[in-house]
Amino acid sequence: MNTFVIKKPLITERATDLNKLGKYVFIVDGSATKPEVKKAVKEIYKVDAVAVNIVNKPPKKKRMGSLKGRQKGYKKAIVTLKKGQKIETQ
Repeated sequence: MNTFVIKKPLITERATDLNKLGKYVFIVDGSATKPEVKKAVKEIYKVDAVAVNIVNKPPKKKRMGSLKGRQKGYKKAIVTLKKGQKIETQ
């Protein structure tokens, strides 16, 4: 069950800058909680998470001419690792 909590790592310029501080960003399941994310990171990557922060990104309304639509929303987790540990995300 815990391996399905984390969907994929989020690779952006800002997320890459956070890697230098020992923080890693993941897109997680919409129902995921902080303890579940912490446990999943330990199982998958074999590292110890010190803290987990979760951000819920709501869907955005978009339009292109007369067409209206929505951009998908998602939940992301920022995981801070114990000093000296790191994850290879690529």
